[in-house]
Amino acid sequence: QVQLVESGGGLVQPGGSLRLSCAASGSISRFSIMAWFRQAPGEERELVAAITGRGATNYADFAQGRFTSSRDTAKNSVYLQMNSLKPEDTAVYFCCADGLYWGQGTQVTVSS
Repeated sequence: QVQLVESGGGLVQPGGSLRLSCAASGSISRFSIMAWFRQAPGEERELVAAITGRGATNYADFAQGRFTSSRDTAKNSVYLQMNSLKPEDTAVYFCCADGLYWGQGTQVTVSS
């Protein structure tokens, strides 16, 4: 059974930064793609960033230039560094592996 556990969310002021972590139960090398999604209240879940097993990354337009996804196979973890945060980035952020396995999410709130 694959388990993904996100952490690192919280309350931050506009312009601030957060680093989200997603720890997997077991090696992340078995996954072709690991991704971050987010869901704001009343909105559909949307892709934020994805990273392949080779480290190639892809970002949503709103994340480009502000967010950076990375992975550490030794720690079985992927990360999402979020800079220059805006109030519209407020959402629950989810980690996903191969589109099949999901974490429980971590709340990110950007507010002054």
